[in-house]
Amino acid sequence: MALRRIVRYPEPELRQPTVAVPEAEVTSAAIRELVADMTETMYAQNGAGLAAVQINRPERVFVIDGHIAGGTEQDPPLVFINPTIDWLSEETETRDEGCLSFPGVFVPIKRALKARVSAFNLKGERVTVEAAELYARALQHEYDHLSGRLIVDFVGAVKREIIKRKMKRVAREEREEREEREEAATGGGEPRAL
Repeated sequence: MALRRIVRYPEPELRQPTVAVPEAEVTSAAIRELVADMTETMYAQNGAGLAAVQINRPERVFVIDGHIAGGTEQDPPLVFINPTIDWLSEETETRDEGCLSFPGVFVPIKRALKARVSAFNLKGERVTVEAAELYARALQHEYDHLSGRLIVDFVGAVKREIIKRKMKRVAREEREEREEREEAATGGGEPRAL
């Protein structure tokens, strides 16, 4: 397992086209490693879900925290490979959503209260889940990532620009902090002649 860097808005990789995992590779070591990396990365950031595109991988894969899916805090995340949304309820609800690719940003988004999603799991089985409320919202959110749709797409132009500026500021601050840590670790400045 490896902790991966999460792609942040407005990086263009968030909108890269995703590709289906060939059915013969659904149970492969490479997909298992990808899912393990996604899981570690999601939990390191205290996330509820993560799509492969958020770690700059094009596979149509996402994971949802097991507790969000109705299990216990100890349950492993649910894995969705090549998912399809089979049904969304007509009943909707608008709630604030955050995203690991938009740290500190929350946007009100109208979503179906219930959803039915089919996908392959890591055993290569085609499974269908019925979800409600937060679990249904998480499924729709992660599925949107696979389609290049982001939370910023649910707001108007002015709010989108404000979010873009905030994300650029956050990226600049993180880069400056990283550079300061690196400088402190190396003793700072140019090496001195003895």
